[in-house]
Amino acid sequence: MQNLGFSDRIIHWYTAHKRDLPWRQTTDPYTVWLSEIILQQTRVDQGMSYFLRILEAFPTVDKMAEASEDQVLKLWQGLGYYSRARNMHATAIFVHTQCNGNFPNRFADLLKLKGVGPYTAAAIASFCFQEPVAVVDGNVERVLARFFGIDEPIDDTAVKKKMQQLAQEMLSLRQPDIHNQAIMEFGALQCTPRAPACGDCVLAESCVAYRAQRVGQLPFKARKTKVLDVYLDYIVLTDGKALAFRKRSDTGIWRNLHDFVSIEAMEPHTEEARLATLQKWGRHLLSSEPTIHLLSHRKMHIQFHWVLVKSKKIKEALIWQDFQEWDQLAVPKPVVSFLEGTDWSTLRSLAKT
Repeated sequence: MQNLGFSDRIIHWYTAHKRDLPWRQTTDPYTVWLSEIILQQTRVDQGMSYFLRILEAFPTVDKMAEASEDQVLKLWQGLGYYSRARNMHATAIFVHTQCNGNFPNRFADLLKLKGVGPYTAAAIASFCFQEPVAVVDGNVERVLARFFGIDEPIDDTAVKKKMQQLAQEMLSLRQPDIHNQAIMEFGALQCTPRAPACGDCVLAESCVAYRAQRVGQLPFKARKTKVLDVYLDYIVLTDGKALAFRKRSDTGIWRNLHDFVSIEAMEPHTEEARLATLQKWGRHLLSSEPTIHLLSHRKMHIQFHWVLVKSKKIKEALIWQDFQEWDQLAVPKPVVSFLEGTDWSTLRSLAKT
């Protein structure tokens, strides 16, 4: 397909409008890899502080490999999609032990790393090693769908393949690193999902969606993620001075994080059943107001219940942490919000009565 100056226009725009981001100031594959893992499903403004904090704690891939998974998860706490952090740590260990601390320098080899898909592999390969392989993320898909007027669902497997082929055809073989960064930045700042700046767009004259007045309709998806309701009652066990955490060992999104004993169901618990369960653990002190925590595929209805136990000798494996030291553990975001809002003096008073 004829290029039509697409790459030159995108790169020219990028030179004038790009954001000054720290991972753009280096071709170090570890730094680029870290930024790309963090920015998967995370906005730049949200991910920046995490990037700087993790890079300060682990300035090299070897340092990250030498850390424990708990240390990595604690620094990741609040970003969500915790499998990214677990895969990141596993890859750091692999690069440290199997690659002498050096990242692979080819797209095909980068794909073999845990948690590294085609997009991340293409970003590292092109940014750091000048390999001419196109990146395709949501921003790139949006730009291409509008520019070419792709009136097909972008979540369709065949269409995704078509997008990858288009991106590769439009790629500058002379400057694959700059082109890839430019088209992603263009989608993030200019060709945005809502209210794109079409009036001063360098691609407007050739953009099919703009000429057909269909910018707001493209791209589109055929499938919507079904969101399920989950009802989660946390039983926060305390002796009046410390609280009991469990380390999750299941395969869910919060695996290896610390939270509390809980009862979980797809339907709301009756008040009678809830109280009966709480009384099995000890004396019910108080309950929080129900809150909702939204995930990509779950709507979590969460309520916390403080229960006073007579003894810490409980059969279930628990980690007892003093009230002032709970933040030393890596915990899910809803637990952080709950504990940060806890009135500890009131809790101590109730435990003494």
